[in-house]
Amino acid sequence: MANLLRDRAVYVTGIGLHRYQHLSDTPYVTLGLTAVRQALNDAGVEWSRVNTAYVGNARIGMAAGSTMLRYLGPSNVAVAQVENASASGSTAFRQAVHDVASGLADISIAIGVDKPVSGAGRGGPVNAQVRSLADGLVVPFTHFAMLTEKYMADTGATREQIAKVAVKNHGYGAENPFAQRQKARTLEEVLSPPVIAGPLTRLQCTPVGEGGAATIVASEAAMKRHGMDISRAVRVTASSSRLQEFTPGENPDVVLTKKTTEDALAAAGIGPEEVDVIELHDAFSIEELLYAEAMGLCGEGEAADRLERGDFHVGGKHAISPSGGLLAMGHPIGPTGIGQVCELVRQIRGEAGERQHPDARIGLAHMVGVGAVCVVHVLQCT
Repeated sequence: MANLLRDRAVYVTGIGLHRYQHLSDTPYVTLGLTAVRQALNDAGVEWSRVNTAYVGNARIGMAAGSTMLRYLGPSNVAVAQVENASASGSTAFRQAVHDVASGLADISIAIGVDKPVSGAGRGGPVNAQVRSLADGLVVPFTHFAMLTEKYMADTGATREQIAKVAVKNHGYGAENPFAQRQKARTLEEVLSPPVIAGPLTRLQCTPVGEGGAATIVASEAAMKRHGMDISRAVRVTASSSRLQEFTPGENPDVVLTKKTTEDALAAAGIGPEEVDVIELHDAFSIEELLYAEAMGLCGEGEAADRLERGDFHVGGKHAISPSGGLLAMGHPIGPTGIGQVCELVRQIRGEAGERQHPDARIGLAHMVGVGAVCVVHVLQCT
C-alpha cells in the first residue's frame, strides 16, 4: 500500500489538552475548545486558516463537533465527526493527516472530546442483536483478568511484576499536569483492594472520565506561508489502521497490534528497536506487556523481566507511556488517541519536563478499539 506521507510531508505543528478528569458539570464544549485554542496558539495559526477538522468522540452524540466549533467564529472549515470506539481520536488524527498528505488540505485539526451524555446511545455491539454465549459474563475487566492469568501461567511472571506496570505509569501521571490520576503509587498500594477481577486491582484499571485534546497538522508550504515555527514541528511518517481478523487460538488484540505496528514501521522505514517513546493502549496493566511483545520491543514472554530491568522506563531502551498511559493519564475515549500524539510531540520537542526521555527522536502511538480495530502512528523529529 502506498504511503502518502512519504510523498508529501505532514507535520504536527500545535498541540493542546484539557486535563483528563472525573466526570463533572463542565460542558463538553469547554473541554474541547480549551484544547483547540491551546493547539492553535501552540501552532501560531488562526482558526480561519484551518481547512478541515475531524472531531473524535464516542459518548456525546451526533453533531457534537459542528456544534462545538461554531463558537470559534466564522470559518469555511469542513467538519466531520469520527466515532471508532477507543480509537476515535486516533482515527480523527489519521483522517486529518491524510487530508494534508493527499493535498486536500494545507492545515487540518484533529480534536478529541468526550463525556457521557444522556441519550447518546448504547453503541453498536449492544444494538447489533447478535447473541453470544458469553453475553453478560465477559466484560473488559474480566477478559483482561483472564489474559493476565494466562500470561502468568505461560511465562512465569508474577502478579507483582505485572502490577509494576501500574507503579511506573502512576509515577509518570504524578508528573503530568494533564493526567486524571496525579499520585505516585507504591507496589503495595497498587496491589491493595479493591480487586476488580482476578489479579487486577482498581489501580491496574484505567479510569474513564472526560477531557479534550487537539493537534494541528500542516504541510511544509502552509507552515512557511503562515509563519509557523518549523523547528518545533514533528513529522508524521506513518499512520496505519486495521480491523481484527479471525485468529483462532490466538489473542486477537495481540495479533491485530502486531500486524498494524508492522504496517506502520514498514511505512516509516524503521524497525521497532529504533522507537524511543511509545504511548500504547494500557487500559489494564497486562496490556503494556502483551503489546510491547507484539510490537517487537522484546521477545515473547520477556516483557515483565524487561520492565523490571528498567528498559520500559524513561531513560531506558524504550520509554513506554511516559504520559502515565491510560492507567494514570486516563481514558476519556474520544481524546485518548490524540492525547497520545500530544505526548509524543512533547517528548520529541524535548518539552516533557520531569518525564522527558533523553534524546527522543521517534515516537509511536497505538490504540485498540472495540470492533476490534487498531490504529498506529509513527512520529519523528524533523
